[in-house]
Amino acid sequence: MASNMDREMILADFQACTGIENIDEAITLLEQNNWDLVAAINGVIPQENGILQSEYGGETIPGPAFNPASHPASAPTSSSSSAFRPVMPSRQIVERQPRMLDFRVEYRDRNVDVVLEDTCTVGEIKQILENELQIPVSKMLLKGWKTGDVEDSTVLKSLHLPKNNSLYVLTPDLPPPSSSSHAGALQESLNQNFMLIITHREVQREYNLNFSGSSTIQEVKRNVYDLTSIPVRHQLWEGWPTSATDDSMCLAESGLSYPCHRLTVGRRSSPAQTREQSEEQITDVHMVSDSDGDDFEDATEFGVDDGEVFGMASSALRKSPMKNAENEGDALLQFTAEFSSRYGDCHPVFFIGSLEAAFQEAFYVKARDRKLLAIYLHHDESVLTNVFCSQMLCAESIVSYLSQNFITWAWDLTKDSNRARFLTMCNRHFGSVVAQTIRTQKTDQFPLFLIIMGKRSSNEVLNVIQGNTTVDELMMRLMAAMEIFTAQQQEDIKDEDEREARENVKREQDEAYRLSLEADRAKREAHEREMAEQFRLEQIRKEQEEEREAIRLSLEQALPPEPKEENAEPVSKLRIRTPSGEFLERRFLASNKLQIVFDFVASKGFPWDEYKLLSTFPRRDVTQLDPNKSLLEVKLFPQETLFLEAKE
Repeated sequence: MASNMDREMILADFQACTGIENIDEAITLLEQNNWDLVAAINGVIPQENGILQSEYGGETIPGPAFNPASHPASAPTSSSSSAFRPVMPSRQIVERQPRMLDFRVEYRDRNVDVVLEDTCTVGEIKQILENELQIPVSKMLLKGWKTGDVEDSTVLKSLHLPKNNSLYVLTPDLPPPSSSSHAGALQESLNQNFMLIITHREVQREYNLNFSGSSTIQEVKRNVYDLTSIPVRHQLWEGWPTSATDDSMCLAESGLSYPCHRLTVGRRSSPAQTREQSEEQITDVHMVSDSDGDDFEDATEFGVDDGEVFGMASSALRKSPMKNAENEGDALLQFTAEFSSRYGDCHPVFFIGSLEAAFQEAFYVKARDRKLLAIYLHHDESVLTNVFCSQMLCAESIVSYLSQNFITWAWDLTKDSNRARFLTMCNRHFGSVVAQTIRTQKTDQFPLFLIIMGKRSSNEVLNVIQGNTTVDELMMRLMAAMEIFTAQQQEDIKDEDEREARENVKREQDEAYRLSLEADRAKREAHEREMAEQFRLEQIRKEQEEEREAIRLSLEQALPPEPKEENAEPVSKLRIRTPSGEFLERRFLASNKLQIVFDFVASKGFPWDEYKLLSTFPRRDVTQLDPNKSLLEVKLFPQETLFLEAKE
């Protein structure tokens, strides 16, 4: 009998040679041939001479031809609930084709994608990297192999690698890239991402966690608490650099190996407590394994532990990923945490919030920013769930494509209450037809992937993808939905641009009209202010004139009567020339005061505070004389000619 490890290798080689993706079908054919790889391959792919060279021993082994009578097909199952195709009695004759392997190689801040056949060697990968990274092969250490360090001459096929692989390059003999200063180098490290491979000692499970260089050691320990349920104060670590003495220190300063560093964590407890916990865990594992039915009772025979099926621990099988939370956001937070603990951190970014909020994020934004909505419906009791999640949904290509083009929202239908709640949401948003379609789905047809496109009046379900699919088929259906969405999006962008152009023209017209109204109003207000000012000035002018006239009349009435020419008292005759050239003549008594002359001139409209009265010979300003003196005293007797001049 072959060991568990041998059977894993035989199963992988058999699937690689025959192209059979169905695990149950491959195991059935190998069991029928007593786990003889060459006989099983010859039974499926008959050779021209009836024999196939064994690559294990180098000898020629006769290969019995495949007989449909001696190899009956698997028992028929319901087409609606079966996850795999039945074994066909005959298969088209194909030749063994080399497998294509994809490698994502990380070196410092660069990623290099390498695609090679499995017949190539490790050294050929290094030669390609030498051209891409400009690093000599002799200075290069290629790390990340599952089997540990390998030689350059090792053939990739002998390593039994999966299709997608992640490696990283170390160059210990080369100095790090120079920077302008230590601060610049530290800033560069803060922007880098560190891959921490953390082994949980008690359960022998690895977690691959990505942290930025600015994250602190305390944040790492808190994240590990979320994954392992070991409180930070009870965590016992191995592998931290000696310089990492403070939990508040950021990873860039702690001396971790870049880009990858291995750590081990365990719980601080006594050996007796550890043994008790291990015994309890083993008891729980067997209880779960027995309750899962015949599908998994031979799991250990194929190298899969009783407590772990398709990479999912027994604790994950015992509880539903989503609790009956009243708030959808809280339920999705708990679902995402449980999903990450089962299948790792490489999974779609699930939108945290209600379904209505996911609609808002995906559809009710500008046309250029819209995305498709992918609804993942999980069901723990389906036999397809673990394979779909671990191999399809968490594939790097699928995760990348979903993150770029989709808003991904998830819901767990394992519990009847959650199922009823989603059907209510589905009926409200998509109608009764879609809700009835999901309601009639059997458990083994889950998980489901609904692709939703938002339209003007409703939300359209473009595609319903069941769990019995492959990575390539899933990617093709996502791309097909994206093509439909892109065509619709271009129309929406065109309509939106035209609508915005019309709205811009209308806004410009409205703005011009508003400015015109404001200009007219400003002119009208300015005219009104001007008229009001003119009216005010006119009123002032009238008041001043009325006041002058009143003063003039009062002065005119107060003047003594003009004496006659023949008078007993001496009489002075004055002739006064106005600025307009007219002459004012009047007789005054020589004994009259000069003030009477000033009052006479003011009564004629020439107040003495605005005009000065000048004599000709000699020229003098009479208004500067004492107004209480008589005309005789100021020598304005018997006659005198004066003229008025406005004061400056």
